[in-house]
Amino acid sequence: MRRLTLAAGIIVALGSLQPAAARDVTGFAAQLDMAMQEVQVRYGFPGATAAIALPDGTIVTTATGLADVETGRAMTAATPMLAASIGKTFVAATILMLESEGRLSRSDPLAAHLGDRAWFDRLPNGDSMTIDQLLHHSAGLPDHVHLPAFQTAWAQMMQDGRIIQPDDLVGFVLRMEPLFDAGAAWAYSDTGYILLGLVIEKVTGQRYTDILRRRFLDPLALSGTFASDSKDLPGLAVGYVAPDNRFGLPERTADPQGRLLWNPAVEWTGGGLASTSSDLARWGHLLFGGAALTQPYLDRMLDSVSVAPDDPGIRFGAGVAIHADTPHGPAYGHGGWIPGYVSSLRHYADHGVTVAFQINTDAGLMDGESDLIPVLEARLADLATGFVR
Repeated sequence: MRRLTLAAGIIVALGSLQPAAARDVTGFAAQLDMAMQEVQVRYGFPGATAAIALPDGTIVTTATGLADVETGRAMTAATPMLAASIGKTFVAATILMLESEGRLSRSDPLAAHLGDRAWFDRLPNGDSMTIDQLLHHSAGLPDHVHLPAFQTAWAQMMQDGRIIQPDDLVGFVLRMEPLFDAGAAWAYSDTGYILLGLVIEKVTGQRYTDILRRRFLDPLALSGTFASDSKDLPGLAVGYVAPDNRFGLPERTADPQGRLLWNPAVEWTGGGLASTSSDLARWGHLLFGGAALTQPYLDRMLDSVSVAPDDPGIRFGAGVAIHADTPHGPAYGHGGWIPGYVSSLRHYADHGVTVAFQINTDAGLMDGESDLIPVLEARLADLATGFVR
């Protein structure tokens, strides 16, 4: 496979830094570039981007490889990819914002907001779950993404282009048995975040994507982040999948013009965004630094539940995974996977650094065949925290 590497960049003018600091950051950018080159040579993925936000907000970026293998289009730091479930961090932040404004409470029963839906009485644990439990994946809801009925609907969507609407996504879990009593355990559920999206739109009377743009993306200068609500997403890197993937996609998931062969609008508030590593690092820097909202929210966001009783070091807050015992202290963040793309966002609280990367393939990355993701997370964490020590 052809390999191309672009030089690392620094997205904050260095004129505001002392000369010695500027030289240090320039050297650090070269180290980041080298690290990504070495990892690509070792694992042979098509392309990737990475970004590290330093404590002062300086963002160092790099890109390696190809955004489109067939045409030879280079990956750049500005190339967007599907961010997948990292979008849940924006959904959770929106809920916390609405709570700060007194428009809802995390303790609200879901029924207080969606109880008038025709399907609500058939929702597992619908009569007992709260907004807070949906945020924490502790509502006992099945996950529609892994159900055979959804896989069938996905295949049909590939054929006829029909968009599966949010209420229809919820429909896949109706009349199913709950996984456990609401609040009694933990189980990841995209369906729960679809319900949160419906709550947001019910409370505000606005489209979620409009709220997101007006309250977060524009004010926080996240210009490389946008709704992944159509097949035609400007500049998107082509995603590549394994030939035997469960979604029945060809290895190249876009047509010759780069247009997706499937409609990512199906993800909605389960993720629902295309972004760049630079924007993800900036978002993580602001979100986990307590600066994404005008009202205090960090304590509420980091209020967490256990993911597994036998692994107390991993917990889940409001849209955030908390790894309490990494070699660099606690890490807050979220991963993202969708056919053809894998993303990672981690903030190392003791050091004030945020690390993000995106790769335009998921082949072998989510089924345990490859250790690329944990290796790259560890490599970039060592680099980032070592620089600020």
